Amino acid sequence: MTTAKKYDIKVRLWIEETEGPFLGIGKVWLLENIQKTGSITNAAKEMKMAYRQAWQLVEEMNQRAESPLVEKVLGGKGGGGTKLTEAGEKAIQTFHEIEKRIKDFAQKETQNLKF
Repeated sequence: MTTAKKYDIKVRLWIEETEGPFLGIGKVWLLENIQKTGSITNAAKEMKMAYRQAWQLVEEMNQRAESPLVEKVLGGKGGGGTKLTEAGEKAIQTFHEIEKRIKDFAQKETQNLKF
């Protein structure tokens, strides 16, 4: 007698733009860490990523988005930093909403898998 196997459907989302992949979970995590830490340097450290790589990813996203996702904050009493723009916050929110709908769909489809 064989036991029923359980299968799962795994999906990975990225949003493409004419020049190729624009936004995936790695860039979303980078944006979330910039939002949390207020700097690209600290966001990169948190992700164990080189600052240069994080900075290049931010520059690339800013250039390819309709409006910048991240902007510099000029120094003051606490020094300068980086913050997400409204477009950056919307990018995170939109990515997670789409990802949830896709994963919910995949979960429903999983229930019908039999091989």
